[in-house]
Amino acid sequence: MPTPPEVTRHDGDSIYHELRGEILTGVLKPATPLREVALSERFGVSRTPVRDALRRLKHDKLLEQGVRGLQVHQATPQEVIQVYDVRILLEKEVAAQAARGHDVTDVMRLEGLLARDRALTAPDDGTRAATNMEFHAAVWAAAHNPVLEDLLQRLTTHLIRTPHSTLSVGTRWEEALDEHGRLVEAIDAGDESSARDIAGAHMESARSLRLGLLRDSISHP
Repeated sequence: MPTPPEVTRHDGDSIYHELRGEILTGVLKPATPLREVALSERFGVSRTPVRDALRRLKHDKLLEQGVRGLQVHQATPQEVIQVYDVRILLEKEVAAQAARGHDVTDVMRLEGLLARDRALTAPDDGTRAATNMEFHAAVWAAAHNPVLEDLLQRLTTHLIRTPHSTLSVGTRWEEALDEHGRLVEAIDAGDESSARDIAGAHMESARSLRLGLLRDSISHP
């Protein structure tokens, strides 16, 4: 007699992590409403653990109060640009610190991720965004500065929820990979000044492209 499939038993913590992942990966789009009753039925639990999960997501600023209850946060153009402005400063600093404080395994990790991304054939928008995020996270880790790494992780949750990646605009994907390559070389060489300049220019380009996407979305809603 076949063994029945194991039933997942959800609690507030597992519901929180599952919904958080769906928001950050775009499964749950901005402005999507999240209702306690519907989520209780989905996860097969009472409304209490669902309410706890939603409270935590709201604390993370992943949810906001809509007209009819909680919904997935929809970043305003002003908020997105403010995040870019701050992230440019932090990315420059973390790149310089990575050049100064990396070890050999950090560089091997960055080189491996870069080789993987260059080997991709016509990746879709979601893949580009995810692999790019993984590369940047490896740069942050190479700085060996937990405080700076935490700040950057918090900032990027705002940008993950924007509708489209700037990496799908024109030839930006190929250009970004070239910039990643130069950044890895600067970090490996311990060249703090070059690493700072490359990281800053890289994020300035992303900011400029994001501004263009925001203008287009306003002109053609």
